[in-house]
Amino acid sequence: MNYFLKHSIRRRIMLIFVGLMAVMLFSIWAVNNWWLGRYYIDEKRKEMEQAYDKINAAVQEKSRDGQDIGDVITQELQQEWQLWSESAKDTLDGGDSQESLPLLPRESDETIRKEGGQTQEAPASSTLLGMIRDYGEKNNINIVLIDSNTGAAILGFGRDSDYLVRKVQRYVLGMESKQGTVIKKYENYVMETNFDPRSQSSYMESWGFLSDNTTLFIMSMPLTSIRESVILSNRFTTFVGAVALGFGSVLMYFVTRRVTNPLLRLAVLSERMSELDFEAKYEGGHQDEIGVLGRSMNTLSDKLKETIGALQEANRQLQHDIEEKIQIDEMRKEFIANVSHELKTPIALIQGYAEGLTEGMAEDAESRDYYCEVIMDEAAKMNQMVKQLLTLSALEFGNDAPVWEQFDLAELIRDLLNSSRILIQQKGARVIWEEEGPLPVKADEFKVEEVMTNYLNNAINHLDGEKIIRIQTERMQSKVVVRVYNTGQPIPKEDIPNLWTKFYKVDKARTRAYGGSGIGLSIVKAIMDAHHQQCGVENKDGGVEFWFTLEAS
Repeated sequence: MNYFLKHSIRRRIMLIFVGLMAVMLFSIWAVNNWWLGRYYIDEKRKEMEQAYDKINAAVQEKSRDGQDIGDVITQELQQEWQLWSESAKDTLDGGDSQESLPLLPRESDETIRKEGGQTQEAPASSTLLGMIRDYGEKNNINIVLIDSNTGAAILGFGRDSDYLVRKVQRYVLGMESKQGTVIKKYENYVMETNFDPRSQSSYMESWGFLSDNTTLFIMSMPLTSIRESVILSNRFTTFVGAVALGFGSVLMYFVTRRVTNPLLRLAVLSERMSELDFEAKYEGGHQDEIGVLGRSMNTLSDKLKETIGALQEANRQLQHDIEEKIQIDEMRKEFIANVSHELKTPIALIQGYAEGLTEGMAEDAESRDYYCEVIMDEAAKMNQMVKQLLTLSALEFGNDAPVWEQFDLAELIRDLLNSSRILIQQKGARVIWEEEGPLPVKADEFKVEEVMTNYLNNAINHLDGEKIIRIQTERMQSKVVVRVYNTGQPIPKEDIPNLWTKFYKVDKARTRAYGGSGIGLSIVKAIMDAHHQQCGVENKDGGVEFWFTLEAS
């Protein structure tokens, strides 16, 4: 979050916007300050040129008609005065007060008499006098016409008319000391800027002759108003620009906030996704690029969650496989060590007794028979162990699947006890079995007999105390539970989970007291797993009890 605050896109957009606005406003101010005055002067120059062209065209027209410009101006002035006088007289005859007298026609107005004594106003441009007045008023140009033959003013407006008459005469005679700059020279006149020491002001002036070559003119326009206009324009531009900059900055703040807030939420969302928090989702409803990005991030989050979940599951499976491989390697090493240990003793005995026979140590028949019996007995034990290993291997790899059939479990137990009667008598054991009638079950009869044989042999080999073996059968719904109990020493709790492991013996010294190899219970566990049934062992009062379950028929 600190990173986004320090490097906020909102701040950068704000700075860019404010900077652009400031540069634009400064540029406008600079343009106004350096070029607006020149632009005004150029426009006024064009207006003076236009005024000269139109006045000159009107004078040329009058000259072609043989009219004198001075007479034309005088006549138009007399007509204006006569029209005004008649209008004033009509007003007085109507009983109006003097305050309601009509004003003298404006310098830009002209009236034309119609039949019946009525008058109507006409455009100013219809007469030479009206056109000159119109240019003078609209463009703030002081225009003076002078008869070059007499030196008298034909037409002049404003209080500076006499001064301008004298000024243009001095210009013509070269008597005026100019403090200005020539803007442009034309065929009959000159346009220039001059400084008037009398008023301490600068003027744009155009002076020379009209095309009749007898009428001298001067047009004067003050430049002070232009400079004041430029200053006011710059001042107004600065004020408006500052207001626009402030208002635009505030507006841009809210606009960028509206734009960047969804981006900030997306940034927070991406940060949570980087921490593998895929429950975070974009919830905005925008239909623009931000909305598309948010929905894409949601899709990415779901796919990442699914992919990482699959990777984690694969990793767990791989870890399990590695651990299983390590365990298999350990079991393989332990299996080789156990097999080597179990085979070492009988092989050593067989080798020793065989060497004794070879070297003639047993000269009499009784000794030879004894040596041969030991060799045969040890060979039988190795043969039995190999058969058990083959049986266990076939069961574990699924190569010896159970053959399902229905048989009487009670009859199987009874036959097993009968066949083991001699061994039971040799151990001095007392077997207790309360036969409760037939017990039909569904299983592989041969493998179940092997389980019972292992349990019974295990009980006989570990008898102690009262030397009692008790066999119990119990029907529990769809199951039949078989329990084999023998009196003797209890099994340490830490050894109980390992009893079903190959070659595991509670006797850590691995003595040959019982002749067992530690494979029998592993075969029992494999048979029960193949039948999808359960088996187990429990310490009871005065002894140990092994049990297994079968499916009742």
